[in-house]
Amino acid sequence: MSHAPRFRTVLSCTLLVASLAASATACAGSAANPLSAKPYDAADQVSFNGPSGTGKTSPDKPLEITARGSEARITDVTATDASGRYLAGELSADGSRWHSTAPLAADAHYTVKVGTEDQDGSPGLRTMTFDTATAPNRLQVTFGPEGGKYGVGQPITAQLSSKVKSPAARAIVERALRVESSPSVDGAWYWVDDNLLHYRPKSYWPAHATINVHSNLDGIKVDGKLYGGTAKPLKITTGDRMEAVTDAGSHYMTVKRNGNVINTIPVTTGKPGFDTRNGVKVVLGQEYYVQMRGTSIGIAEGSSDSYDLPVYYATRVTWSGEYVHAAPWSVGSQGYDNVSHGCTGMSTDNAAWFFNNFRPGDLVSVVNSYGETMTPFDNGFGDWNMSWSKWRTGSALNGAAQHTDPTAPEETEDSAGSARLRPTAA
Repeated sequence: MSHAPRFRTVLSCTLLVASLAASATACAGSAANPLSAKPYDAADQVSFNGPSGTGKTSPDKPLEITARGSEARITDVTATDASGRYLAGELSADGSRWHSTAPLAADAHYTVKVGTEDQDGSPGLRTMTFDTATAPNRLQVTFGPEGGKYGVGQPITAQLSSKVKSPAARAIVERALRVESSPSVDGAWYWVDDNLLHYRPKSYWPAHATINVHSNLDGIKVDGKLYGGTAKPLKITTGDRMEAVTDAGSHYMTVKRNGNVINTIPVTTGKPGFDTRNGVKVVLGQEYYVQMRGTSIGIAEGSSDSYDLPVYYATRVTWSGEYVHAAPWSVGSQGYDNVSHGCTGMSTDNAAWFFNNFRPGDLVSVVNSYGETMTPFDNGFGDWNMSWSKWRTGSALNGAAQHTDPTAPEETEDSAGSARLRPTAA
């Protein structure tokens, strides 16, 4: 009597093991559970509207995959080009048809994998490839500046070969223009006009950062018959954070490296009628020698303000001719009075020091001048004179098709100095 229950328990466990073994066999690919079985070739069960042989399909033509008859249904479709970009699509509820919902890329090679299921639930697979035709109208992108080391204020530029006007087309372009920095920072593109974009971070770039810029636009439909073209990638790095702030009221320039004051320099700025522009500027270039003439800024020859001078250690901050440079003829006024025609003048030794410590992309600001505020885009890189909230309205990805007037003066979120900017003199 005492042994009977023990015998029944052993027998029950034996049956349980056998049952588990049978289940494991079924999961291994029996006819009763074909989920893990190797897919059969579904070439005869699906078709697509792509070209035959070596032909190429128009990128304007949607891709369609259809199931033949009722022997199988389509379960999934994956279409990618050679760059790894997925083609969006939609599958009908009954699995009889899949069609693309986004334009094909031009001049691209596509691989399409179609998953099927027959009436018994067995999985099938068909892989197809095709090429799309080249689009005659391609949008080329040229990034700037040239690769190299720059200051933390250097914007990135993207020059387009054709005008892009519609908000939808601008959004397509902007999504494809990628800027990646290490360390990572928040940034955005701003549409300066129909074929020029600028990119800047919310604040300045970090010191000693690496910035990589590239485009994923190649072959992508932008608008109408316009498709994206190729673009040469760009890589730049930043050096120390170099900032020069000139106070036109006190006639001194304060120079900081990575936030620490390293020099104070007596200067002279623009006299009345030639007041130096307020605001943040970015070094555009440097020239050891420049012949400066008053006629270049509209001063008539022979007038009391006319000049024709050799100038050394010239650091350019605007395209219209504003420099930081050596002015040995005004040393007596430097630190005391503003007597220049708009440039920031200093002694030859100080100008040489400035010239050797600054590079393109470094920050040069002016406060407390009676001059106008530096405009953002039409006279150099005045991008930092626009607040971040206003900058973001120039991005097509923020729902702003038309942005506000970028020439309107305003204080920046990255103030160049503690003093407020004076209004423009009448």
